[in-house]
Amino acid sequence: MRTGYLWDPVFGWFDHGSGPMFPADPLAGVQPIASHISSPDTKRRLHELVEVSGLVEHLHRVPSRTASDEELTRVHGEAYVSRIRAESEQPKGGDAGDGISSFGRHGDRIAAVAAGSAIAMTEAVLDGVVDQGFALVHPSGHHGLPDHGQGFVLFNNIAIAVRHVRATRDVGRIAIVDWDVHHGNGNQDLFADDPTVLTISIHQDNCFPPGSGSIDDRGTGPGTGYNINVPLPPGTGDDGYRYAADSVVAPALAAFSPDLIMVACGFDANAMDPLARQLVTSEGFAALTRTVMDAARDTAHGRLVLVVEGGYSPIYVPFCGLATLETLAGTHVLDDPLLPIVGSMGGRRLEPHQKDVIDRAANLVADIAA
Repeated sequence: MRTGYLWDPVFGWFDHGSGPMFPADPLAGVQPIASHISSPDTKRRLHELVEVSGLVEHLHRVPSRTASDEELTRVHGEAYVSRIRAESEQPKGGDAGDGISSFGRHGDRIAAVAAGSAIAMTEAVLDGVVDQGFALVHPSGHHGLPDHGQGFVLFNNIAIAVRHVRATRDVGRIAIVDWDVHHGNGNQDLFADDPTVLTISIHQDNCFPPGSGSIDDRGTGPGTGYNINVPLPPGTGDDGYRYAADSVVAPALAAFSPDLIMVACGFDANAMDPLARQLVTSEGFAALTRTVMDAARDTAHGRLVLVVEGGYSPIYVPFCGLATLETLAGTHVLDDPLLPIVGSMGGRRLEPHQKDVIDRAANLVADIAA
């Protein structure tokens, strides 16, 4: 199977500002810092590991492209896109809408490349150029809403790709599986009333956005039953994520039988991440990847697209991403040198209180109509 891979060096040039999470402010005690928490350097390091390890030789490079305003406005309001464009012309850029999602001058152009690259990889899969794809993009997208961004997001990359292929290709049902550690609120809200788009989010309970991602959020109107949230307790490690994949993700995809599976592929559930408290290792991400690969083979003619979201440990994200890509490509090039450390931490075993949440979510699969 041919695995597509996409990275554009311009992603490493995205500017999130001078503070750790928002612009420096001496009166508030926020000091300037060399690296914002969402620095693109983490993803650049992943890309360089893909190259230096030799894994890139087993991948098919897919070129990036820029999303047009017409493509962006299939998801985002014209007023919002215009505001982002205008603020990007300012000497120090602007903010996506929540006060912590700053972007530098001409950041809109890089964000449009991220959205366009999600489209490019999805088209490559649908057109048979590759069998499956991994788009390493920046900035992330899954918190993006029609009239504002949040959580370091400007545009919702996956939603833009979904709306694009719906407008230009004969694609029926689409499933979006989100294993970023933060709730995939953007995709949940954008497709809440659409029974042809199944959204599944596995996330740390009440981490971000605050109060978002309840197990009781099931969709609205005709889309009721086609959103499943799995809000995992902090400290849920590999075994818990595997159990969620086996008990919720796999049967939900089998019941829905999508024509295409999209994955909001965040690596911030990793055991060293500074913005969450899960304990997933590279082995856990490989197991999640096998789950969606098997589902795509069985229900979607193998059509699978992973679009990278968050992940804030420059030390460990590269190894989690490499394990994911190795699994996709069916080849192993490098052992995870940190696995003996993170793999020995507590939390890998499935605990009863974690199982209870996953079992509750698993009961919701019965509401999905084939």
